[in-house]
Amino acid sequence: MFAVVRTGGKQYRVAAGDKIAVEKLAGEAGDTITLGDVLLAGEGEKLSDAGKVTVSAEIIAQAKSEKVLVFKKRRRHNYRRKNGHRQQMTLLRITAVGDSKAEKKAAPKKEAAPKADADEKTAAPKTEAADKAPAKKAAPKKAAAKKTEDKK
Repeated sequence: MFAVVRTGGKQYRVAAGDKIAVEKLAGEAGDTITLGDVLLAGEGEKLSDAGKVTVSAEIIAQAKSEKVLVFKKRRRHNYRRKNGHRQQMTLLRITAVGDSKAEKKAAPKKEAAPKADADEKTAAPKTEAADKAPAKKAAPKKAAAKKTEDKK
């Protein structure tokens, strides 16, 4: 299924699994957002009601686009100005394009999986060792943050 969505004043044709670069959106890498302004939706040549379709996307990264050079010149006045600009953008991976009913059904399945993981962690002693390993990885990050505070 595909959809045409509008974000940042531009329109994009998207399908599940596509990666697109759009104008900067609020959020951090790994966050899931919903692109609400769906203009057109369909599958193949068959079109469906765009009002009932929702597009879910995951933020891959917040980045800057390529540099755009701005050069100003006035002839015979020895006036030349060179400037550059890099626009902020967000890289998105489209996770799902479909009816809002289908997404609501899929959401409880995702919530049930973490609960099962929590039960396994309390029951199995092997997971406790796995819990300690990420803590060691997290400790150097905290130390790096303290160094930046000392410099300020």
